[in-house]
Amino acid sequence: MPPTNSLLGGGGVDGAIHRAAGPALLEACAKLGGCPTGEARLTPGFGLPARYVIHTVGPVWRGGGHGEAELLAACYRNCLALAARHGAASIAFPAISCGVYGYPLDAACALAVETLRRWLSERPEVRLEVQLVAFDVRVRNAYQRALAA
Repeated sequence: MPPTNSLLGGGGVDGAIHRAAGPALLEACAKLGGCPTGEARLTPGFGLPARYVIHTVGPVWRGGGHGEAELLAACYRNCLALAARHGAASIAFPAISCGVYGYPLDAACALAVETLRRWLSERPEVRLEVQLVAFDVRVRNAYQRALAA
């Protein structure tokens, strides 16, 4: 399955965000012209209890030899940079690429935690609360293992 770089909604987390934010989010995303894998884009939050939505497209897992880890780390770094640039106080991340894109859950969660910790530690001036959102017990457990490592 190729990445949905259009940002025009879909299934999973993306679809849930679009449904909750309302049709104005779709309009705003259409104006962005998509988002390459690993990059990030920002829109207003519209109907969400958030000022912004930061969109990113994670890599499709193709066995690990096609730059997937670097692209996934870039998703987190670019989202953090965009949040900091716009003065966000907090940011919440789902387990990017772990749904239909097939990234192995434990590897993705470990990479997310490592990337987030490194980015934040290199920028002590950035005050940004980061939340890792788990939509089921498998994801929660994978995040807990990564945070404990």
